Amino acid sequence: MDLFITYEDYTENNASIRYNRELAAEYMKYLRQMQEDFGLDDDIRVSTLSRYPEVFSMEEQNIDEEELWKELQKAIQGAAEGFVQTRIAEGEHLKEDLIDKLDGMLKLVDFITERSPQIVQEYRQKLEDKVKDLLGDAQVDESRLLTEVTIFADKVCVDEELVRLRSHIETTKKTLQEGGSIGRKLDFIAQEMNREANTTLSKSNDLEISNCAIELKTEIEKVREQIQNIE
Repeated sequence: MDLFITYEDYTENNASIRYNRELAAEYMKYLRQMQEDFGLDDDIRVSTLSRYPEVFSMEEQNIDEEELWKELQKAIQGAAEGFVQTRIAEGEHLKEDLIDKLDGMLKLVDFITERSPQIVQEYRQKLEDKVKDLLGDAQVDESRLLTEVTIFADKVCVDEELVRLRSHIETTKKTLQEGGSIGRKLDFIAQEMNREANTTLSKSNDLEISNCAIELKTEIEKVREQIQNIE
C-alpha cells in the first residue's frame, strides 16, 4: 500500500513582514556619520529609511510540522484501522463462503462415490439382458460376462481420483481455518482438485456422474477465483 500526502496552504496568512532592526540601526549610524562628515541636513524620515534594502522583507511563515502531523496522524490512523477491520471482516466472509462451497463439493464427491458401484451393476445387468436376448435359452458364459464387467469397471473406476479430491477439499478447509499466508498453497491445491475433476469427467460413462463432475469443475473454478484475493 502506498500513501501520498500533498499539502497546499490556501490561506492568506502564509507570509509575514520581517523588520530588521539591526540593519536599520546600521543605516542610521552611517547616515548620521555622513551628516557630520559633509554638514548635511538631518532629513531622515521613517518612510525613507523603510525603503532601504532588507530593512523590511517578506518571508514565508514556517509550517508547524508537529501540529500538522497531529491532524494527519488522526486521519491516517483512522483510515488504517478501518482498512484493517474491513480486511478482517471481508476475510471472514470470504472464508465462510469458501467453506460453504467446499462442503457443497464434498456432497458432489459423495454422490459420485455412491453412484459409481451402481453403474457397474447396471452395466452387468444390461450386458446380461443383451446376451440373453441374443442367445435365447442358451447358457450364458458367466466367465466371459465377468471379464467384460471387470474391464468396464476398471475403465470407469474413479476411486483414486475421488480419494485425492476429498483429501484436497479437506486440506483446503483446514488451511482456511488455520489462516496465515495461504494464498499460493490454496491456489496449488485448487489446480490439483481441477485435475482430479477432469479425470473423473473423462472416465465417466454415466450422465449423472458427468453432470456432477461438470458441477465440481464449476465450483472449483469459483474457488480458484476467490483464492486470488487471499494472500
